[in-house]
Amino acid sequence: MTNIPNTGQSCRICLVRHGETAWNAEHRLQGHIDIPLNETGLAQAEATAKRLDETAQRFGALYCSDLQRTRQTAAAIVRRQGLTAVHDERLRERHYGFFQGLTYDEAEQRHPEFYRRFKSREVAFSFPECGESLAVFAERVHSALHDIARRHTGSSVLVVTHGGVLDIARRLATGEPLDTPRRFPIPNAALNWIAHRDGAWTLLAWADEAHLAGALDELPNA
Repeated sequence: MTNIPNTGQSCRICLVRHGETAWNAEHRLQGHIDIPLNETGLAQAEATAKRLDETAQRFGALYCSDLQRTRQTAAAIVRRQGLTAVHDERLRERHYGFFQGLTYDEAEQRHPEFYRRFKSREVAFSFPECGESLAVFAERVHSALHDIARRHTGSSVLVVTHGGVLDIARRLATGEPLDTPRRFPIPNAALNWIAHRDGAWTLLAWADEAHLAGALDELPNA
């Protein structure tokens, strides 16, 4: 979809997962660990910024998490659209506790029971060592998105964030429960649109990656 028109007093939000990192390519859980984009990710960020320019998408504001992989992705768009990125810690990836830094295979081999609970999307399960449960993670993402929608009624907003945040956002827009398996893609640097109007969320478009070549979607709940 090349253009998402605004309608009345809705707030349209374009969600972009950050570009690729070396840890994405290694299928390694990043969480709150501050990993930069790799060369592919930097190219993806530029391609996303160019695509938004070419389709004449203009935004009233740009929000991103404070981790550098999102800040680097947002920077390409900032340069083209003249926006100032607002950093919000609530848009960070889920904290995976002692899973952070492990590949999915390593996490499963070393902590099989915790991995089973993670992969089954057990909503109340919190990772040891300061990790978040899905319920707590979803609550902070919902809070951030509701605040953004309230601030920018009648406008379009860009949010550059993480795969887990996009998973929560899509479920918010569609009503799909947190504990169901993920059956939708979340590629690096793709465009995903939701809208908020009169207290309700809707899904407008998802995983538009026409400007990309082979973006990763390495999360385990596909």
